[in-house]
Parts: sequence; structure tokens; C-alpha cells
Amino acid sequence: MTIKTVAELAAEGKSPEFLFWVGCAGSFDDKAKKVSRALARLLTEAGIEFAILGTEETCTGDPARRAGNEFLFQMMALQNIQVLNQYGIKKIVTACPHCFNTLRNEYPTLGGHYEVYHHSQLLNELLKQGRIRVKPDAFKGKKVTYHDPCYLGRANGEYEAPRSLIRQVFKEIEEMERHGRQALCCGAGGAQMFKESEKGRKEVNVERTEDVLRVAPDIVAVGCPFCKIMIGDGVKHFEKEDKIRVADLAEILQEALDSPSAV
Repeated sequence: MTIKTVAELAAEGKSPEFLFWVGCAGSFDDKAKKVSRALARLLTEAGIEFAILGTEETCTGDPARRAGNEFLFQMMALQNIQVLNQYGIKKIVTACPHCFNTLRNEYPTLGGHYEVYHHSQLLNELLKQGRIRVKPDAFKGKKVTYHDPCYLGRANGEYEAPRSLIRQVFKEIEEMERHGRQALCCGAGGAQMFKESEKGRKEVNVERTEDVLRVAPDIVAVGCPFCKIMIGDGVKHFEKEDKIRVADLAEILQEALDSPSAV
């Protein structure tokens, strides 16, 4: 699959409708790479004109700010904003709630004003518009639950878009006891992904996976690369990886496509 960079389009005198902000995880983590590919295929299927920054994209600076290094955050953010503004980017879609939150809520104070979408929001709209069609029985007989990412849910109040998307594929969602505003973090947010665990009685992702096991789903739908890693590790901790699959919303939707076109 060949995806053009914004620079390549600019050389042709063109500008994409959407910039696909891939993010660090989506670029380098093997599990998240699959999500990036799935989202790219879905955007192509829907006829969305999009491009990526490629090597011009760097980390948004979210982990640096969460870890307390404000100078590093601002340095990285200003560099990204300069690139985005140089290309006249207006709309951004990303599969990472951390990137989504930072680009949407924190870049404006530094001069970066964009219309930012989490992929669940854009994909849900494309489904409703009929630009993406799914097979009604793609996951027939499968039980699904959904884990709310902190930076999509509590930080930005988005609970319905991912659930609407899931219902269009599965019809029903088996909710965990702690969901929505009461959902428990996977344990990776706030730069915790990149530091040693603090003392406590158990790992956060193990505690959250216990919530999953009470539902006993076939699939845990997630909307964050960090959540996918943490919940996946929790499932492995309980040796349930052969019974419970952890999958991103984009992966689920791609698999459910009705007669996908070649990309």
C-alpha cells in the first residue's frame, strides 16, 4: 500500500483533506502498525483524500509533558506546529487518544489550530454516511466488550462514537462493570508506559483485565495503542490469549468490510 506524504502532494500543488497523524506507536510498535495499516485501508475504502507527514512527523510531546519536562514538550510541539502550518493542514485524524488530546487541546495555545478527530469519530461518521459498509454477520456469535481510553473518554468526553461504531458491527456490547466515566485506566497513561511500576498490590493492567474476564468476551475492542498493549499483556498474564482477542476498532472494522476494494 502506497501512501503519499504531504510533502509529495505539496510538490504537485495539492493538499490532503486529512492528515493522518500516525504517532510514535503507530509507526514503531508492531501491534500498532497493524492499526495504522487498517485505518489507512479504511480511509482509502471511504474515498478520503489523506496523506502522512512521514519523516517530518515527530512525537507530539505528550509523554514529555506528562513526565514533567515542559521545555521538551514545547520544543517538540512548536516544531510540529511549524511543519503543520507550513503545509496549511486543517484536519487531522489519529488512532492515538494521546496524540488526539495533545493536538486538539494543547497545541492551540502554541499556535496550532486544527480540526482533530480520533479515528473512532471519523470512522463512525463514514459508516453512518454509507461510505464504509460492513457485513452484518462478520462477527456472528462473538461477544464484544469495549475498554474506554482515558484520553478519549474522561479527558475529551467521547464515549458514544466508538460504541456506535461497535454496534454497527456487533449489534450489542457487553459492558464491563466499570465503563464510560467510571472506566479504569489500562495503566499506561501519564507516561507510565515508559517508567518502572510503583509499589502496590498489583499492576493496573492486571486489575483492568480482571474486569474483562468477568464479562468473558471473545473480543476486547480498544481505541488506543497503549491500551492494546496493556490489556493484551493482561490477557497473557491470565493465559487467556487463546480465548480473548484484543483488537483496535480499525482492525475490527476492516475485517468486517463488505467487499473491500483492492488497495
